[in-house]
Amino acid sequence: MSKPLKYAVFGSGSWATAIVKMLCENLDEVGWYMRSVYTKEHLLKEQHNPSYLSSVEFKVDQLKLSNDINEMAEYADVLIFAIPSAFMYSELEKLTANVSQKTIVSAVKGIIPESGLLVGEHFHDIYKLPFENIAVIAGPCHAEEVALERLSYLTISCADPEKATEIANALASDYIKTKISDDIIGTEYAVMLKNIYAIAAGIAHGLGYGDNFQSVLMSNAIREMKRFIKKMHKMKRNINNSAYLGDLLVTGYSVFSRNRMFGNMIGKGYTVKSAQMEMNMVAEGYYATKSAHLLNEKNKRKTKTPIIDAVYAVLYEGKEPKAVFKKLTEKLD
Repeated sequence: MSKPLKYAVFGSGSWATAIVKMLCENLDEVGWYMRSVYTKEHLLKEQHNPSYLSSVEFKVDQLKLSNDINEMAEYADVLIFAIPSAFMYSELEKLTANVSQKTIVSAVKGIIPESGLLVGEHFHDIYKLPFENIAVIAGPCHAEEVALERLSYLTISCADPEKATEIANALASDYIKTKISDDIIGTEYAVMLKNIYAIAAGIAHGLGYGDNFQSVLMSNAIREMKRFIKKMHKMKRNINNSAYLGDLLVTGYSVFSRNRMFGNMIGKGYTVKSAQMEMNMVAEGYYATKSAHLLNEKNKRKTKTPIIDAVYAVLYEGKEPKAVFKKLTEKLD
């Protein structure tokens, strides 16, 4: 009988906390890397994350906590990264442990800005991992609803179906249903893009647009997502599956969506900096907007992306949201 695989989660935010909670439903021990010594000490003493999903209580004897990324990378067989994309590069710079035989799972919702690569591509190119050893976790699934143990769904994408199934089983429970996919690149792009469209939905809400416009915006967003992903990685996929359309809808509409909240603040007149300061969580879509825009600009034949272009114009070119979205309404159908 083969030895059970050891899992470790890297990151201390709400999504990392939710993933640790899911794994604790099935595993005797779960590794957890966090940069903050204070967070680690607080968890050991109070049994919960002091900053995120603090209602979730952990059995500390079930956790192997560390502030050393290399210690955790050496400990586990499956390394799940849930660090915001903007901080991934600086964290990975500390990584000296040999991860060539590990399974890397991306729960990161964006491109690594310094390399311009998806997390899976980054590990493939920089650490020479085969795509069979790389997986992606996609929703629709809000960390806050995992904390409340509300029924949620995850899609695990990996080129190796056995590895995908193993990871899916480790995360599944009474309130988490899982399925597998072989579309690693497509689901990782979808996870990134849906945050941009959620910012667009938030800006529209902040400007006073109603439900009728929001439905048109989301309808156009899924078609835009399909065009973008097809340009980046052409393969047979059903864009209406929950990993794409479902994740887009929950991020665009949910009160738990930090990207929608961020966009809503921008629509109401906040500057980017003031909105970021007011939120105590990272809105991944802010960084994803620049990455997606640059990727599209590099294409010899650009994909038609009016929604991404509109969000980019507001966030990075300092254009007036009201004027930008007035023009956007003429481009949607």
